[in-house]
Amino acid sequence: MGKKADKDTVDRNKKWRGRSARVICLLLLVSLTACGKIRDERNDEIINENDTGTSTGRKESGNQGGGEASPSQNASDARELALQIQRKLAGMTLEEKAAQLFIITPEALTGYKTVTAAGQATYDALQKYPVGGLVYFGQNIVNPEQLKEMPENIQGYAREIEGMPLFLAIDEEGGAVARIGNNSNFTVKSYNDMASVGAAQDSEKAYEVGDTIGAYLENYGLNLDFAPDADVLTNPGNTVIGNRSFGSDGKLVAEMSVRAAEGLAAHSVLPCFKHFPGHGATQGDTHEGFAYTDKTLEELWDNEMLPFRAAADLQIPFLMISHISVPKVIGDNTPSSLSKIMVTDILRERMGYQGIIITDSMSMGAVIDTYGSGEAVLEALQAGVDMILMPQDFREAYEGVLDAVAEGILTEQRIDESVVRILKEKLQMED
Repeated sequence: MGKKADKDTVDRNKKWRGRSARVICLLLLVSLTACGKIRDERNDEIINENDTGTSTGRKESGNQGGGEASPSQNASDARELALQIQRKLAGMTLEEKAAQLFIITPEALTGYKTVTAAGQATYDALQKYPVGGLVYFGQNIVNPEQLKEMPENIQGYAREIEGMPLFLAIDEEGGAVARIGNNSNFTVKSYNDMASVGAAQDSEKAYEVGDTIGAYLENYGLNLDFAPDADVLTNPGNTVIGNRSFGSDGKLVAEMSVRAAEGLAAHSVLPCFKHFPGHGATQGDTHEGFAYTDKTLEELWDNEMLPFRAAADLQIPFLMISHISVPKVIGDNTPSSLSKIMVTDILRERMGYQGIIITDSMSMGAVIDTYGSGEAVLEALQAGVDMILMPQDFREAYEGVLDAVAEGILTEQRIDESVVRILKEKLQMED
């Protein structure tokens, strides 16, 4: 890489160190206010030698001169954000907090078969169920004008009803999974696959992919991308990931995934590394049913988990946990998304990840073949997950959370822990 690339890396690391300090200060302040104690769950064993510890997910605000913010400014910013979070949390009902835990389809929200606009039905449904976010698929996307109007309308409703924006999500990886890029009614630049980017070992190309996608997602009002695909393809027979992966080397995939995430973040689009602990090593497809890997934690840690360790090191805003089973890690076939060992012991405590952990779609066969909607959501929350993506029956799942609190199975404090992480991102989106 040349001198310009070296300078870009230095500038980026300066920004990240400032953000790292703000993230750490915020976590301490929120912990003190919400829990009455300070916990340090960081682990010294990290992938990035620079130890930037940043949160890559939005454009930098303030200090636009390119220098590092002072420690006192970082602490002041974090203190103000922590106060905003606690004020917002204190004003929310249990029902409102429970609804924030879900990202669902517009169809699940409204009850309509196909939704391509946000009008009165959406407004009424959002008043009843002020969810954390919506996720759009191909059926929701018609043309540029329609896609521009729909998110704009619903964010207006959300700010009126909830006092903050929704996470508006999409799977836009580039390659085969690109809801907008593969729609012939749009003229945005598309990419063949991520495998070719990884094979070329071209991290700047990975950044370009994220930058390009981030630019058009921002233009259409979408603020959360379930990308990059950070799976390390170590099972050549794996068909669910295939050329969506940057490759079979964990360090390479980590580098490419971080650069793609930086490209998204340059446009205030929140990246989401997926599918922890790594779908590239599995036999089977969680969309259809049971999928597993027989690797040990040590084996996964040194390769498949490297991209997610990088995500934890940088405090990437979102991380998606899959439903794959890892019996040699947890001792049984419980899906990772429902396992306290995977979510809390490994992701939170060993890796030190403090961002939002979201499940993969809870409508997949790996979940619904064994668990009811309410049961699966409760187990995921008890495991330490923050947000639930697309439960098979949203209303049953939502009511299940409220019932669990009423029956003493789930505490409101546990819900608050996740809502604090959600508010941290949403309130910063309003800056």
